[in-house]
Amino acid sequence: MIGLGKWSVRVDTMFFRGEAFITIFDDNGKYGWELDVPGETLPDIEVKDVKEDGNTLTAVATTDLLPGKNIDLTATFEGDTLTGMIKIPFIGKIKLKDGKRVG
Repeated sequence: MIGLGKWSVRVDTMFFRGEAFITIFDDNGKYGWELDVPGETLPDIEVKDVKEDGNTLTAVATTDLLPGKNIDLTATFEGDTLTGMIKIPFIGKIKLKDGKRVG
């Protein structure tokens, strides 16, 4: 499994600008994901269909706020750094910048 740990990323969108945290963990042999944005209340998000390709993870997420729509996630790991993108319907692509392992 790649990318396990807690990661800090910078997000810059018209809705939010600041630091977010992604925790990736081993959930009985499959990937578990948690997202935390300090000061923000997030909807329940289910991350599924996680695939490894070299040092990159791709996944699909869903939330009740976007019924029937998929959110595409990509995260590439190089040592203690992370780059990635989240593609959200009706919002577009959100770059995950300056990603670094924090735990």
